[in-house]
Amino acid sequence: MEAVHINLNDYIISGGGANGESYNHRTDPDLMLKLYFPGKIQQPLDEMNLARKVFELGIPTPEPGDYVVTDDGRYGIRFRRIRDKKSYARATGDNPELAEQYASEFAEMSLKLHSVHVDTTQFECVKDRYYKLLADNPFFSTAQKDRIGKFIADAPDTDTAIHGDLQYGNAIFTGTNRYFIDLGDFCYGFNLFDVGMVYLCCVLSKEEFIQEAFHMAKPVAIRFWEFFAKAYFGQDRPLKDIEEEIRPYAGLKTLIVERDTKCPMPELREGMSSLL
Repeated sequence: MEAVHINLNDYIISGGGANGESYNHRTDPDLMLKLYFPGKIQQPLDEMNLARKVFELGIPTPEPGDYVVTDDGRYGIRFRRIRDKKSYARATGDNPELAEQYASEFAEMSLKLHSVHVDTTQFECVKDRYYKLLADNPFFSTAQKDRIGKFIADAPDTDTAIHGDLQYGNAIFTGTNRYFIDLGDFCYGFNLFDVGMVYLCCVLSKEEFIQEAFHMAKPVAIRFWEFFAKAYFGQDRPLKDIEEEIRPYAGLKTLIVERDTKCPMPELREGMSSLL
């Protein structure tokens, strides 16, 4: 697909992330741009095509527009902008006394997402994604990889939707409307592969990372997780049992982080201690 040329002077930067920057249009309040860092050409195209398929599933997410390129050779995607939005991470950081409300709403969104059945010929299986990440990881021994691989293989097989980066910064709301964003890792499979990310971001991550990425102190993030767990898994299930089950799935995210950082992450591997 040929990218549409745009003039970046028509946009105002509004934020940044791991892959690039976001912009709002100067004169069209309903248009936003997700612009990738230099050198990333195929990734935004793949994400745009995936975003269209996810949108067509009826999953609440900003409507994707076109594949674009700036004069300096940066590629990106235009989306229909959700105005006056706020992420559940930012909202919780700004109003920690409302952590239970926000965590419950996020849990409700997640339960609905994980009930959506998909055409498995159109999306990647989460297990296949982790098998590849495991094979490419240079920091685990062969024996460790065998044990992790068995854990992945033994997980249930389902055809239901997975966000791929399910954390409270990737869910937004405005009024009573709620949306998922950043679905570039969308796939299908067992829901705990997804929920593990919530636990990782709220509990296993370091205080400094939580403060920088999610704008709150770690005790607030832990409270968010506890409220989320009750709303997602049910009030009658003990938190200790939930966390015992979810920890290895949270630990699997180490494979993604170590791929991106190119170094071992012992604080995140803690989640996989029962496997290693």
